[in-house]
Amino acid sequence: MLRSTSWLTSTIRKPGFWLIAALLALITLPHYQETLQHPAFLTNIMSNLGLTRHSFERILYLGPIVWAGFLFGWKGTVVTSLVAFALMLPRALFISPRPLDAIFETSAVFIIGNVLAIAYESLRKEREHRIQLEKTQQELRVSEERYRGLFENAHDAISLNDLEGNVIAANEACVTLTGYNFEELCNSKASELLSEDSLLITVAIERRLLRGETTGCTTEVKLIRKDGSEADIQLAISLVISNGEPLGFQYIARDVTQQKRMQENLHYYLQQATRAQEEERKRIARELHDETIQDLVVLSRQLDVLASRSKELSDENNLMLRELRQQTKNIIQAVRRLSQDLRPAALDQLGLLPALDWLAADVTKYSGIATKVNVIGTERRLSEEIELMLFRITQEALRNVWRHSQATRAEITVKFDNTKTRVTVNDNGKGFNLPGTMGDLPKEGKLGLAGMQERARLMGGTLMVQSEPGKGTTVTVEVLS
Repeated sequence: MLRSTSWLTSTIRKPGFWLIAALLALITLPHYQETLQHPAFLTNIMSNLGLTRHSFERILYLGPIVWAGFLFGWKGTVVTSLVAFALMLPRALFISPRPLDAIFETSAVFIIGNVLAIAYESLRKEREHRIQLEKTQQELRVSEERYRGLFENAHDAISLNDLEGNVIAANEACVTLTGYNFEELCNSKASELLSEDSLLITVAIERRLLRGETTGCTTEVKLIRKDGSEADIQLAISLVISNGEPLGFQYIARDVTQQKRMQENLHYYLQQATRAQEEERKRIARELHDETIQDLVVLSRQLDVLASRSKELSDENNLMLRELRQQTKNIIQAVRRLSQDLRPAALDQLGLLPALDWLAADVTKYSGIATKVNVIGTERRLSEEIELMLFRITQEALRNVWRHSQATRAEITVKFDNTKTRVTVNDNGKGFNLPGTMGDLPKEGKLGLAGMQERARLMGGTLMVQSEPGKGTTVTVEVLS
């Protein structure tokens, strides 16, 4: 109702409305004058067409009806035709000598006027549709040109393949990456450019895309260049769809060979640095055990000999001697503990589980946190590097429990499976909020956890941390063994 009122108000304010009203008035006034005579040429035309004067005047009403449709659309046509019908009807009913003919003509004018308006509205809509279609086609052409420009000038290699794996389009970067020219690429299959293992990976991804299980996937594969050399590439695969039907696949490849080699070099460097660090720990621990502790033991025995002659010493000297003996024993214990902490002899001589038993007993003794070791599965010895990595991660996890968690209990669980070994350290401490990703650990000040993650990664293992405030912390490291 409000919309109709608004339309009527806006229509009345337009000059075309008053022109149509004036035209209706100019047609209606003579229509009701009986004595009016048309010019001779109009009279001749009407007689030739078999029309009476009033029939011709009724036909004139088609003018404002059609014009209203042109200016105001179908609503203007309907309103104007109703007004014209209302203006013609009194004469047809009450004045015309042939009422039936007059009513028929009046109705015909009303119907023809609306039909013409509807036809015009259809033509107008068709024209608007054609204009919109041309505009859309122009936009598509511009979009296609823009996409082609992006496609041709993209830094990454892009190729389009049909569902059978044939390369149907490729950009300049793809030519540079593969070493093939455009003609050679477009006469080849994608399977010819990938290693056997990489082909299996891409086929599996394509099947998932066709089943609708994913909209796109990124993986690393091996590319075989024209000269036979291999390149490590990061490959993004997506499905090309038109009208709901799959047409092919789009491959976007980025050469990460140099980046991967740098990562491998860094990985190797960190491995060597970690090994050197452990060798230095081992050397220092051996020197402390074989030299420093032995020298302190000798010193302790000399003090014992001196104490046996206490009768020759004053009371003050005896007291000082006893304090020196006790300080020497304390130093021996501290140095022995430092040596064990640097490199437990049990780890090298007996293996991981005895070393973890010693670690749990040490934590219980010096921190008061009840710590025990659980073993699941059949115990077995692992490689020296893996045992050392698992021990260091467990050691660092318990150190965090001791320093930060305010826990009263901790457990170490070692699980041996057929192909992997898992060590879990959990406590009943206060817990903490984990950062968004493990990569944010250093920024959050969790350097111990970051170091544990790096150790696990160097050995090809994985580290998982679970913690919530008030619910304790669980650290799990898993490695193939």
